Amino acid sequence: MFQIKALDKSCDQNIQRRIDLKTKPVGALGKLESLALQLVRMLGDEPTVARPAMLVFAADHGIADAGVSIAPPEVTAQMVANFAAGGAAINVFCRELGWTLEIIDAGILTPPDPSLNVTNCRLGAGTGPIHKRAAMTLGQVEQGLEFGRARVRAHHSLGSNLIGLGEMGIGNTSSAAAIMAALLDIEAKDCVGRGTGVDAATLKRKQMLVEQALVLHMSELGDAKSVLACVGGFEIVQMTGAILGAAEIGIPVMVDGFIATAAALCAVKMYPETKEYLIFAHRSGERAHGMMLEHLGVEPLLDLGMRLGEGSGAALALPLIKAACGFYREMASFDDAGVEPVVS
Repeated sequence: MFQIKALDKSCDQNIQRRIDLKTKPVGALGKLESLALQLVRMLGDEPTVARPAMLVFAADHGIADAGVSIAPPEVTAQMVANFAAGGAAINVFCRELGWTLEIIDAGILTPPDPSLNVTNCRLGAGTGPIHKRAAMTLGQVEQGLEFGRARVRAHHSLGSNLIGLGEMGIGNTSSAAAIMAALLDIEAKDCVGRGTGVDAATLKRKQMLVEQALVLHMSELGDAKSVLACVGGFEIVQMTGAILGAAEIGIPVMVDGFIATAAALCAVKMYPETKEYLIFAHRSGERAHGMMLEHLGVEPLLDLGMRLGEGSGAALALPLIKAACGFYREMASFDDAGVEPVVS
């Protein structure tokens, strides 16, 4: 379905040499140096960020009715309206930092008012309760992947060469935990965290319901698409499609926290080459996120103790992306500046 190529690394030695010969000790810019190398592979020898686009996918989850969150399912639609009105954290961060923001209804319970600036990519009115039945059909998975791909292509056609991913959906940490447990063969209790900040009793119930879902669907969890169908979320499927769509075009994707990383995990399981296009923005306060990052063998750019979602961490990492591109393009070499090389 997707045509994803591994990045060309034949010029890595030359790229690294250009980085090493900047007016600084070798390695002195830390993670920015490896980030610059990754970006040059995708954006070319004079890398520049153009029209960065933040895509926030929103959907509801049937498991939310079982009381796995401090918030009722209605909050998803209320927050989507808040996004559309410009009043959420992600709106503020996008305005301050220069992101183009799109809010996408992937399948919330109540469709947004038509007057709101929300893109309709609905797969249904919320997923099925995963502890009782499948979240969605394989047909909905395929459609969701295509929806995500289409949104990335739409922004790329307008000049975007960097995609950020965010989400909103009451109950989606339960779905992400189930995906993680299924794909990494980890016990549910190690994948389920406090999400929005539930108490101990709710956490225990959440763990029990995710375990129940995994047992119920055990015979069907053979690959990433099946896992998404059984225990996924409409917004997670569409984020997966957006990741794959960006990799297919050859542009980088800023991955936010726990939920977005669950989508990234699905994408990498489907097409391993996808990992090369992913930039992990921050380490979520959700306890299992670190385990996901460790499995993928990646180190995020930021660790601010955040667990908001919405793409907030991805949005905040944009200045680091621009800085990595900028120093690679504009920082003088020792020869350019007439500075004696620093040998470490």
